[in-house]
Amino acid sequence: MNTLSPEAYAVIEGRHSDPFHYLGLHMEGGVPVVRAFLPDAKEVAAVDEQGHESEMDRIHDAGLFAGRLSNGSRRYQLRARYGDNVVELEDPYRFQPVLSELDIYLLGEGTHMHLYDKLGAHPMQMEGIAGVAFAVFAPDAKRVSVVGDFNFWDGRRHAMRVRGNGFWEIFIPGARAGDKYKYEIVGSNGQLLPLKSDPVAFGSEVRPSTASIVVDLASVPRPEPAAANVNALSAPMSIYEVHLGSWRRRPEEGNRWLTYRELARELPAYVKDLGFTHVEFLPVSEHPFDGSWGYQPTGLFAPTSRFGTPAEFAALVDACHKAGIGVILDWVPGHFPDDPHGLARFDGNALYEHANPMQGRHLDWGTLIYNYGRTEVTNFLMANGLFWLDRYRIDGLRVDAVASMLYLDYSRPEGGWIPNKQGGRENLEAISFLRRFNSEVFSRYPQATTAAEESTAWPMVSRPVDWGGLGFGYKWNMGWMHDTLDYISKDPIHRKYHHGQILFGLHYAFSENFILPLSHDEVVHGKRSILGRMPGDDWQRFANLRAYYAFMFGHPGKKLMFMGSEFGQEREWNHDDSLDWHLLDQSKHAGVQALIRDLNNLYRAVPALHQLDCDAKGFEWLTMNDADRSVFAWLRKGHEVHDRCVIVVNFTPQVYRDYRIKVPFTGKWREVLNTDSAIYGGSNVGNAGEVRTLGEGAIPEVSLAIPPLAAIFLVPER
Repeated sequence: MNTLSPEAYAVIEGRHSDPFHYLGLHMEGGVPVVRAFLPDAKEVAAVDEQGHESEMDRIHDAGLFAGRLSNGSRRYQLRARYGDNVVELEDPYRFQPVLSELDIYLLGEGTHMHLYDKLGAHPMQMEGIAGVAFAVFAPDAKRVSVVGDFNFWDGRRHAMRVRGNGFWEIFIPGARAGDKYKYEIVGSNGQLLPLKSDPVAFGSEVRPSTASIVVDLASVPRPEPAAANVNALSAPMSIYEVHLGSWRRRPEEGNRWLTYRELARELPAYVKDLGFTHVEFLPVSEHPFDGSWGYQPTGLFAPTSRFGTPAEFAALVDACHKAGIGVILDWVPGHFPDDPHGLARFDGNALYEHANPMQGRHLDWGTLIYNYGRTEVTNFLMANGLFWLDRYRIDGLRVDAVASMLYLDYSRPEGGWIPNKQGGRENLEAISFLRRFNSEVFSRYPQATTAAEESTAWPMVSRPVDWGGLGFGYKWNMGWMHDTLDYISKDPIHRKYHHGQILFGLHYAFSENFILPLSHDEVVHGKRSILGRMPGDDWQRFANLRAYYAFMFGHPGKKLMFMGSEFGQEREWNHDDSLDWHLLDQSKHAGVQALIRDLNNLYRAVPALHQLDCDAKGFEWLTMNDADRSVFAWLRKGHEVHDRCVIVVNFTPQVYRDYRIKVPFTGKWREVLNTDSAIYGGSNVGNAGEVRTLGEGAIPEVSLAIPPLAAIFLVPER
C-alpha cells in the first residue's frame, strides 16, 4: 500500500472525476479494502456493523488512509481521531447512487418534469442514515465537489461521482436542512471555477451572500388550492401587480421591507377589500441585485430569502388563497445574469447559455440567453415553471419578455445575429420550448394559466398549440396600453384628432385572450406615474384618471394594475421605497381608491363585464364616431339575454345633456356607477335614479346627462 497510484494522487489533489471508484469499500484480490480521505485526521479505523475495529494505514500525509475490513459488509463506519477528539463518521463513499437509472434516462431525454425531486439538495435517509443527497448537472466538468458548513468548505472532502451525460451526485451523511453549501467545480481545462450556487437550490442566503441553503421541501406546507375556475376566460380577472419589497415598508425600523409573514397578514386583506381577484408578484426567484426587481434571477427554484423562508412564502400564498385571491408569479425563462456564482459558464463552458454572444447575450440588459436547443436546459426551465405550480400551488405564470425569446434579431443590429436553420429570424428552439411548456402546464395543472408579455404582432400567442398557436392562456395587450396612455396624456382639446387611438384596439381585441396591463413598466424610467401623465389642473387630472380607469374596466379584456396606481400615486415607483400611503389622507386620492373598489365589485358582479371578455360576441359599439365631443359608448354582453351593460365615456371637460344612446331593448335602465360622483371627488353630474327608454323610433334609445371627463355604467332593470 505504500506505492500510490495516479488515481490516489488524483483523489488527494481533488482531480478525480469519480472518487467512488477509489474511495470506499472495494474487493481487491478477494479482500475487502476500505480507503478514506480525511484531511487533518491523525488516526482512522474502519468499524464493521458488529463493532469490530480495523486500523487503517496512513498512506499519504494529506490524509489518505487505507485498510482491510474484517468482513465485506458495506455497513461500516469510520472512527477518526482529530487531536484529542475521536469522532465516528459515516463514509459517504459507501452509499449507493442517489439517481436511479430511470432518473438518468429521463434527464438525458429531457422529460424529467419533476427533476426538482432529484436534483438540488434533499434531506433524506439512506440505509437508515440521515443526510442530504446532492445532485447537479455539469457535463463538461472534470470534478465537482459539494462544499459547505458540513465539511469546512473543503472541496477535497466530498467529491461527487458523475452519472449519465453529466449529472454529478453524492449522499453526505450528517448534512442537514439549514446547512449552507455551494459546488466547487474543476472545468474541462483543469481550471478551478468560482464557487457556484446550486441551480436547483430551494433556498439561498440573503444577498450579498450567495450560498445555497439546504431546505427540506417535505416540511414546507403546501398552500391550500385556489377556488376552481379562478383563471377561466369567463371569470372576472382583475390583477393587482405587486413588488413585495416596496408595497409597504417599516420606516420606523430603518425602512425595512415586510416579511412574507407580515405580507400574509396585510396584503390579502387589502387586495380582497379592493375587490381584486388576483395578485401578481414581480419575480420572487432569488436574485442578487435589488435594482433588477427580480428579473435577473440566479436561483430559479428558491423564493428570495429577503423576506423569509420558503415555508413563510408558502404561508403568503396560502393566505391569499384563503382570502379568495389567485396568485400569479412573474417568471423569467428568457435570460439570466452573468454573476460568477450563478449559471454563467457553470461548468467552465457555455452550458445554460449559447457560447456565441450573437446568440447568447442580450445587448439591452447585459444578460445571457438560455440555449433552448439543449435538451437539459429546456427540461430545467420547464420543470422550474411546473415546480411553482406544484410545490407552492401558484395559479399562473406570467412569462416575461416573450418577444426577446421569439426573435433571434431582437434588439440587435444588422449583422449582429445568427439566422435559424431556415435562414429566418424566428428562434425555432424557443418557439418549440414555449409550446411544449404551455402544453405541459395545461395538461398537468388545468386550473392554472400562463400569460405572455409579448409586444409584437406574433400571431396566436394565446391560441392552442394544436391550432398552431404558442399555447398561452392569455397575452398582455401592450398595443392597447401604449395607444390609450398616449391618448389620455393629451390635452382634451386635442383628443378629437386622436380618436382612432381608442377605436383601434377593438379591431384586434378578440384576436387573443387579452389582459389590459397598466404594469410596473409604465410607472418608471421617466414615464411618470399613471396620474402623472394626466393633463390639466388638479381637478382635471384626477377626473381624467378616474375616467381612464373606468374605460379600462368597461373595455373587453382582463385587467391588471400595478400597486399604487389604485390610489393615484403621484411620483414614479421606486423599488427602494414604500408606496406613498399617506396620500390616502387626501380625499382626492381616497376617492380614486374608492372608485377602484367599486369598479372591481361592479366588474365581478355584472356578468356582461367579464363573461365574454375574450369573445367578440360580448361587445357592440353604440357610439364610435363622435370625435368632436370625444364620447364613446358601447354595450357589453353576458351569456343571458338580459346580461347587458352600457358604458359611456366622455374624454372632454364638457357636460353633454340629452345625449342620445341606442340601447338593445326598451324599459328602465339604471346608472350603477358614475366616476363623476362626489364620493370619488367629482362634480356629481349624472343620471340619478332610473332612465327610461324614449318612445319614438324603431330602435330604443335613452337620453343621458354625460358628466365631464367621466364614465357612466348603466344596466337594465329586471
